[in-house]
Amino acid sequence: QVQLVESGGGLVQAGGSLKLSCAASGASGVAFSRYNIGWYRQAPGKERELVARIFSGGDTFYADSVKGRFTISRDLAKKQVYLQMNSLKPEDTAVYLCRAERIGYDYWGQGTQVIVSS
Repeated sequence: QVQLVESGGGLVQAGGSLKLSCAASGASGVAFSRYNIGWYRQAPGKERELVARIFSGGDTFYADSVKGRFTISRDLAKKQVYLQMNSLKPEDTAVYLCRAERIGYDYWGQGTQVIVSS
């Protein structure tokens, strides 16, 4: 059983930056490295959407809406995944959730709120 805890959200002005962290527990470092980790977001009245993903092999994926502004990274020793968000826009306002998944396993965190003011 993997537990995920997100942190780093908050209120920021448009154009600003935030760095989100997703800390994993309940798995060894080797086991954690086998998971694909994704950052998702859900705004009020909207469906949850994938923002960025880092695959177990290290490849990354970004949604078009955040490409060039957000960067996903990980520290396997610390069992943490990060989302560096730059040039934030009001439309980035949402609850950001971390997901760890691989075949047969799927875990979600509780989320951290990001509010971008114009």
